[in-house]
Amino acid sequence: MMFSTKAEYGVRVMVALARRARMADEELDPVLPLAEIAEREGLPLAYLEHLVARLRKAGLIDSRRGARGGYMLARPAREITMAEVVEALEGSIAPIECISLGADGEVVCARELTGSRPLGSSGSGPQPAHVCPTKLLWTRVRGSIVSTLTQTTLADLLPAPAGMPATSANSCPAEPEPLTTGA
Repeated sequence: MMFSTKAEYGVRVMVALARRARMADEELDPVLPLAEIAEREGLPLAYLEHLVARLRKAGLIDSRRGARGGYMLARPAREITMAEVVEALEGSIAPIECISLGADGEVVCARELTGSRPLGSSGSGPQPAHVCPTKLLWTRVRGSIVSTLTQTTLADLLPAPAGMPATSANSCPAEPEPLTTGA
């Protein structure tokens, strides 16, 4: 699964705002102009304007108008999870198109809902819903992604302040072992 540039750029905007918020505690105003973020990160300003509108609607950032205007975090970085950010930008997290979260919170497969007829079956019209053979796999994948995003806060993505040791939360783990198929 690949997240789009909405998530990538949006997380970069949030990290820039979190850095500014941390510096604001010491010497600066927490408000950061979007043009400054776009220039510093090498991102298109017009695209970022669409992303901050989504982040603002989700209650993750606030804005200030005027000559000293810009954006700031709505809450402390330690209280903002990456799940909130990614869902505000991308919508519901699903590893494949047919998997989504139902109104009751259960993971549902669209193929089960439509009752698509298995290959080789005869007859006309939709059959009763069947059990999707890959639903368990995609439910687990989705669960792992959501769990990781929920457990990671915006503060975890900030580098440790000068003179402070990096915590395990914001230091990179060793390179994972490559996946093999056993073939």
